[in-house]
Amino acid sequence: MKTIINPNKKDWSELLKRPTQTVENIENTVTEIFNDVQRRGDKAITKYTELFDGVNLNEIQVSPAEIEKASSLVPEELKEAIQTAKANIETFHAAQKTERVSVQTSKGIDCWQEKRPIQKIGLYIPGGTAPLFSTVLMLAVPANIAGCKEIVLCSPPNKEGKIANEILYAAQLCGVTKVFKVGGIQAIAGLTFGTDAIPQVYKIFGPGNQYVTVAKQLATKYGVAIDMPAGPSELLVVADDTANASYVASDLLSQAEHGADSQVILVSTSKLLLDKVQSEIQKQILNLPRMEMTQKAIDNSKLIYVENDDIALELINEYAPEHFIICTKNEDFYVDNIANAGSVFIGNYTPESAGDYASGTNHTLPTNGFSKAYSGVNLDSFTKSITFQKITKEGILNIGNTIELMAEAEGLQAHKNAVTLRLNDLK
Repeated sequence: MKTIINPNKKDWSELLKRPTQTVENIENTVTEIFNDVQRRGDKAITKYTELFDGVNLNEIQVSPAEIEKASSLVPEELKEAIQTAKANIETFHAAQKTERVSVQTSKGIDCWQEKRPIQKIGLYIPGGTAPLFSTVLMLAVPANIAGCKEIVLCSPPNKEGKIANEILYAAQLCGVTKVFKVGGIQAIAGLTFGTDAIPQVYKIFGPGNQYVTVAKQLATKYGVAIDMPAGPSELLVVADDTANASYVASDLLSQAEHGADSQVILVSTSKLLLDKVQSEIQKQILNLPRMEMTQKAIDNSKLIYVENDDIALELINEYAPEHFIICTKNEDFYVDNIANAGSVFIGNYTPESAGDYASGTNHTLPTNGFSKAYSGVNLDSFTKSITFQKITKEGILNIGNTIELMAEAEGLQAHKNAVTLRLNDLK
């Protein structure tokens, strides 16, 4: 990791750039595949699955028998761990339910807002270098709490044409209605347009590589909503001399092992801590099975020294991390003043891994600085807010002239007439 001492504020923008890989013609590739799937449906899906995943499938939907067999192969101890995580995620997201908001804005005018579930949703679960069965919990559990009727899951198959047993077990545990052995751009295109096999959905959730990210963004051009723009995973830790260097290093490495294009940053008011963490990283990384990939992410990452908490906070808010860990004596300062972060972890005994798996908060979060404007996935992500209003005779008499004057001023005579006709009948 590169160490930077007291970076000049004018250099922050360059310093805090994400190591996003540039892929030539990625948008052209995504558009080409979308057009093909829109024209040829499942035939195109099968073609790209063979091209990108190296397997030719006669049937892309996972059968109940396959799910049952896969579930039986998951060790009981892991099943219990998944069930514990599911229970905590349910508890946290169920608590996010809100009652109907109702108010009388004026005498005779009642307005209210109610939440309704998004009826059809698609979940994209990466297979790749690490099958993220935990993401099934993070997406399917709140979808069920919200009351979504159709929950369609897509995940890329391995060379044997199968999806990881843990993903299938989590899917059936959490009420997923259909599972498909489809990954990458073609999965997002299938969910966007619908095919003979894959249902069309209204909103797509889930992380993925750059191709999946661009595909999700393209899906919005066809009227399908997405959870958020998201790219490679990232973590920023702020720590001082009260932090445990070994713990900090382990947190940085835990996020770095997601992929070579992940990024981790340590911001500290202690040069000694930076040195200790650097040393711990070099020791701990040697024992990681994904050492080579993790090292590439560490090479793209930074140790930053600043003189005080105020400067640190300003820099952190500018970076807007996906995950933000606070290991400082003055933790309340950061908790109270952080403005831009996807999820915050407080204290030496709150590893980011807890949020990834089992504490109950959601791990589907905005990356690439999008936490300046986007929230992580939550219960509201699976619902829409619908407003209602009911106006009595007294109410239209009270507000009618206001509407007439405003409509006339905007030159919209029909709008005015819709009120005038009613007022004349009431006189």
